[in-house]
Amino acid sequence: MDFSLPEECRAFRDTVHRWVDAEAPKKWARELERDEHNYPFELWDKFTAAGFHGVGIPEEYGGQGGDVIMQMLLARELARSLGGLAWIWGITSFAGSKSIGLYGTEAQKKKYLPLISTGQLKAAIAFTEPSGGTDLLGSMRTNAERVEGGWKINGEKIWSSSAHVADYLLCIARTDKNVAKKHQGLTLFWVPTNNTPGLTITPLAKLGMRSMGSCSVHLADVFVADENVLGEPDRAWYMLLPTLNNERIMVGAFCLGVIDGILEDAVDYMKQRHAFGKPIGQFQALQHYVADIATMQTTTELMLHYCAWKQSKGENVGNEANMLKLIASENANQAADLGIQILGGMGYSAETDMQRYWRDSRLWRIGPITNEMVRNGIAENLGLPRSF
Repeated sequence: MDFSLPEECRAFRDTVHRWVDAEAPKKWARELERDEHNYPFELWDKFTAAGFHGVGIPEEYGGQGGDVIMQMLLARELARSLGGLAWIWGITSFAGSKSIGLYGTEAQKKKYLPLISTGQLKAAIAFTEPSGGTDLLGSMRTNAERVEGGWKINGEKIWSSSAHVADYLLCIARTDKNVAKKHQGLTLFWVPTNNTPGLTITPLAKLGMRSMGSCSVHLADVFVADENVLGEPDRAWYMLLPTLNNERIMVGAFCLGVIDGILEDAVDYMKQRHAFGKPIGQFQALQHYVADIATMQTTTELMLHYCAWKQSKGENVGNEANMLKLIASENANQAADLGIQILGGMGYSAETDMQRYWRDSRLWRIGPITNEMVRNGIAENLGLPRSF
């Protein structure tokens, strides 16, 4: 059993690590996220110049290539400094390149993947409904009806991150109401946002994940052409399942990157700060805190690498991806809380990053699926009756 990364992966990881320190340091991340509604286009442009938008997109479509392991290494390194701002890269990577790459037509791949890989196209996810949250299937009210040349969509979505600057929305809607099971009869649409009649996007205020923006999306007779349907109509849920696993692995990588940043800051502060005539790093209680953070880091890393490796081999990783999302999000949020405790008053200050890591990681215990629902799924996979 070999736990080491291939040389190509190690070289890529080290290159991104140096890039983050030089181009996206923590101080700059704090400045970017202070203005909740000021999207950091300069960060997007830096990702473009570095070629990050092309990671995971085949070279034949203008990308950099690389599998899920390379994508997770990138996600981890970005989040080490940027925290939730790493989603600036992640959202389009999931909504655009991953989705179109998996179930787009050849024409759709040739049209959109080169634009994504060169940073010319931003995408957002429009799945969650205001009344449903995690109960996406049961709460689905957004519907689409066939019209000449395409479809008309009506409904409302919420928590669509970066929708206000996106060129396209990856939107799911019900296209058949006469189905035996609620996961049937759903279709994926690639909805253009520029000057689209009937489409209203409104930014929302929130605790963390600032600057990139999260929005409500209202669709009133929004026309989408047939060529902007992704995959086979009425079968969206079957297509989405592999990408949802990828999203949970990506969340695990972001959480691990946050833990990396927390541990860096905690150790540095404990070496520099003095109290009661000695460095606080000499205090046993704080040593226990930092040891706990380091243990969270290693356990999350092992689970992440296992999940990414398994998916890269084409194996079913659904249950493991759920477990990863669960432990990674809870480890990251607990580590950030310990980090605040280590820094004391400065941990609560907006002049340091612990509070930012805490605010951003708190969301990952809720989305893209709540940890309570993750636990339900894990228990059901062990043979227990469905609890919801």
